[in-house]
Amino acid sequence: METNEPMETNQPMESDRPFPRIISVDDHTVEPPDVWRDRLPSKYHDTGPRIVRAPLKEVTFVGGRFAPEMGAPGDDGPLTDWWIYEDLHRPLTRLDTAVGCSRDEIKLEGITYEQMRPGSYRVPERLADMDVNHVQSALCFPTFPRFCGQTFTEAKDRELALLGVRAYNDWMVEEWCGPQAAGRLIPLTLIPLWDAELAAAEVRRNAARGVRAVCFSEIPPHLGLPSIHTDYWDPFLRACDETGTVIAMHIGSSSKMPSTSTDAPPAVGSTITFANCCFSMVDWLMSGAFERFPNLRIMYAEGQIGWIPYILERADVVWEENRAWGGVADKVHRRPSELFADHVYGCFFDDAFGLKNLDAIGIGNVLYETDYPHSDSTWPRSRQIAETQMSHLAPDVVESIVRGNAIELLGLTREGLWGVSAPTN
Repeated sequence: METNEPMETNQPMESDRPFPRIISVDDHTVEPPDVWRDRLPSKYHDTGPRIVRAPLKEVTFVGGRFAPEMGAPGDDGPLTDWWIYEDLHRPLTRLDTAVGCSRDEIKLEGITYEQMRPGSYRVPERLADMDVNHVQSALCFPTFPRFCGQTFTEAKDRELALLGVRAYNDWMVEEWCGPQAAGRLIPLTLIPLWDAELAAAEVRRNAARGVRAVCFSEIPPHLGLPSIHTDYWDPFLRACDETGTVIAMHIGSSSKMPSTSTDAPPAVGSTITFANCCFSMVDWLMSGAFERFPNLRIMYAEGQIGWIPYILERADVVWEENRAWGGVADKVHRRPSELFADHVYGCFFDDAFGLKNLDAIGIGNVLYETDYPHSDSTWPRSRQIAETQMSHLAPDVVESIVRGNAIELLGLTREGLWGVSAPTN
């Protein structure tokens, strides 16, 4: 049974020095039902994103593929709230908002808004749940648009899709991160991935109102888009470079979660979710993008950090030993590990191994997250988990990881809050 009270932790919370208030760089918002209805022209009300309630006949997530089946009125199956958009039928599921449920109750099942924790989609309740979890501020990824706006990228009507992206961004900046949030919710916006020039314009539009982070795909070719080894993305990258906008890539932002076979159970994919981040980071380090755009910075949400040291070691060896035939000698003039130090951030919520190898990653390249309200979330024990896993670290290192690095990267105030003033380079 779901409860609106935090789970008992039975963990000591005392320390010699108060644990710093957390700035989570990877939480999630479940969009309220009226986000697009309130912002799209009336002619799109029957085709734009909207919520309907209908039975869920079946839903599976096998081999990395999410496959729900919507029933008709009167069909068997639990009543579920569905996002409808053109031909897309996407149910809200317990995995979208699992906090407050016991691990044995978190299943792939359809739910309604009334069955989810209110902090998933309402600002006051979100702030209250952040207080319970010792979280001061949070950067939130989308749910219905998916982690980098793939839902709109796959749509048929490009005019409507562009309006949908802009409507989401307006809601994100003006309402989710608006006055009620008191600077504690940090805006993260979308781009129209199908057009790099439009993407650049959207980055600049949002940067002008203080936004410092934008969603992007780990591996764009999985979405049928050009890779970052081409110059296709240069207008977008230039806009991010010039406005100080961080490119945020979440696991699953390629619409293809790593798995080993079509019949592999979800547990296989959940164990190797970091794999696409690993592949993506090597792409970026070998692309030459960081040399063309020296102010560019990227982050990998929910990718964890323990895998990073070996990949950097291997990338340096390949860059050095295979320079005659590796295809990057003419565009990558610095060691990949050096580029990583200046441009890349790993994000984690539970990675004791990575924290034991910080010297091989870089204290300044690590960010903390809580993943609220997903099934992997450490809520409401994020502080206790961090205290345990970081007990061997000096207080100033803990401060950097838990909040200081995020403040610098996202242009927050010294208090860790988001303001609406335009960013400066």
